[in-house]
Amino acid sequence: MTSTEASRFVRLRVELVVEIAGADRLRRAAYERIDGDESMAAEERGHARRMVESDEAEALAYLVEPFELVEEVPGVELAQASWSSEHIDYDPRAVEWSGDFPGLDEDD
Repeated sequence: MTSTEASRFVRLRVELVVEIAGADRLRRAAYERIDGDESMAAEERGHARRMVESDEAEALAYLVEPFELVEEVPGVELAQASWSSEHIDYDPRAVEWSGDFPGLDEDD
């Protein structure tokens, strides 16, 4: 690839911090998604339900679908996606949550 050519593939990084304000509602929604997924085998469905029961972050991961973030964007096809969720300590006043991303300048 020459310096004037650009790859057609772009890595889009998105970091979100969400507050779980209704764990029961979140879990119910995750169960509905899991139970409605016809491609999921019964054993896998049972495992998924147990994971959701024990961890709200897992419930959220079953509900967030990266494809839905870009499916309406004209001229874009999702090539690959991966995501995870985890519990974190969050302090909006801390430097690491200020919205400034180390290593990125205004053009990024």
